[in-house]
Amino acid sequence: MKLKTLLLGAAAGVSLAPAAFAERGSDGHVNIIYWQAPSIMTPFLSGGTKDIEAASLVLEPLGRYDQTGALVPYLAQEIPTVENGGVSEDLTQITWKLKEGLLWSDGTPVTSADVKFTADYCMDPEGGCAQLAKFSNVASIDTPDDLTVVVTFDKPMPNPYGPFMGNQSPILQKAQFEQCKGANASSCTEANFNPIGTGPFVVDEFKPNDVISLSANPNYRDPAKPAFATATLKGGGDAESAARAVLQTGEFDYAWNLQLAPDVIASMAEGGTGEPITAFGTLVERIEMNMTDPSPSLPEGERSTVAHPHPILSDFNVRKALSMAIDRALLTEIGYGVAGRPTCNLVPAPELYASETNTECLTQDLEGAKALLEEAGWTDSDGDGVREKDGMKLSLLYQSSTNAVRQDFQALIKQWWEEIGVETELRNVDSSVFFGGDPGSPDTFQKFYADVEMYANNFDGTDPQSYLSMYRCGNEPKPSSQWQGENINRFCNEEYDALLDELAQTGELEKRGEIAKRLNDIITKETMTIVPLVDRGRVSAKSNTLGGVVLNTWDSELWNAADWYRIDG
Repeated sequence: MKLKTLLLGAAAGVSLAPAAFAERGSDGHVNIIYWQAPSIMTPFLSGGTKDIEAASLVLEPLGRYDQTGALVPYLAQEIPTVENGGVSEDLTQITWKLKEGLLWSDGTPVTSADVKFTADYCMDPEGGCAQLAKFSNVASIDTPDDLTVVVTFDKPMPNPYGPFMGNQSPILQKAQFEQCKGANASSCTEANFNPIGTGPFVVDEFKPNDVISLSANPNYRDPAKPAFATATLKGGGDAESAARAVLQTGEFDYAWNLQLAPDVIASMAEGGTGEPITAFGTLVERIEMNMTDPSPSLPEGERSTVAHPHPILSDFNVRKALSMAIDRALLTEIGYGVAGRPTCNLVPAPELYASETNTECLTQDLEGAKALLEEAGWTDSDGDGVREKDGMKLSLLYQSSTNAVRQDFQALIKQWWEEIGVETELRNVDSSVFFGGDPGSPDTFQKFYADVEMYANNFDGTDPQSYLSMYRCGNEPKPSSQWQGENINRFCNEEYDALLDELAQTGELEKRGEIAKRLNDIITKETMTIVPLVDRGRVSAKSNTLGGVVLNTWDSELWNAADWYRIDG
């Protein structure tokens, strides 16, 4: 049966060569730098990669994706499959078994009640969970004993590994978060900044948008790990200073996401204290079109909400013209070199799910963009270089996070857009704020108080179902969800939602690939609410004295920090 093979094969993990640790904490201190500073220590209240990855040092899921994309157990005894009886024959149920003897960092037992609570926490209708798509189609969760969790879906789920799988869906301690459900979620500062976890480290001090001090979890399940007694995750600055701190000065052991021009990285690597590490996954730099009106003239609770369609970007011809004006090959060359590939796809990998026919955007067409706007009635009637229609100027606010490569992209795209008659104002926001998820901030990418915005994210694992489900109608950030939600551009399409439902019930791999490609094409080619730019390879850096690092593009980069150790000499 092909479906059984799919579920079995997905769980075939790859063993990592274990480091020979003398004892926990014997290698002293490790310094990590994320130039986008973490703002919170739970992925359920932030869609920002920086927050999700920082939290992965403390919070763990039942299973993870290894560096090949295979599923491997963490808190679970094994990955449930049809073959081992963990997934029901009709695909409506998955049963997880916790490892025996697991302890939270405070010394209390981890039980199935914690797992069930995590789902209840995220699915609370009065709350705003940034990872709600992970729990799609969950009908109920039962806990027949302290080590068993039975997830029942309301329909067959060929890919039942949404809940509790990967760095975006870790387990929370019920005792700590029980009073933090629903509307109280964002106000539980102590729990959100200092979560009790099962991971290799515990938080000693959390300074939002600055630095996290951690120490080895005294109750971590492997008594010899982690090798480091303490860790510092420093945030802030920029990608260049982060790279320099590992590759040239040796101040830090690991630097994340070196979003720098390739010649800059190559030059720094000559410093001799560290080395760049790279891998391709599913990380796509793209422009999101706001389908709602972000105008400050609207009441605060109504800005960027579906009640008010965007007065300019609701016109498909404008969105298409904006895409046509962009030279993706040039952006890739100046921004990423061999660590990037021009793309029109939101899902660039694995090959099974990557649309091979969606290539039209790879050719820049400025004249075609101008003609399209003319035909749509956007004309420059007064000769000031800016088109207008029905008395409205074709003027856009284009925002992104603060980063040298992104600002280079913004400058070039502004130039191309102004060549076709689009007035473009640029804004960049500190990354810690932009990706922070603070419901009170006007500058987060979720709130989207701009016309277009640029950023990158990716999905964990190799199946894009949960990722594509982010853009389901109703999943947009809004005041009632404390501005949490994954449908950032407020896209809504009935055909798209119907295909999501079909994907959720399809087990045959080739058919799943066809549906995923169709979904990708709807959102990137047929509606152009998402405008992909570059398929980015992940580039980070490690010290020459840091061992055990395995760069993982399918999960958190810090996924195996428990295995890191100091190399002598």
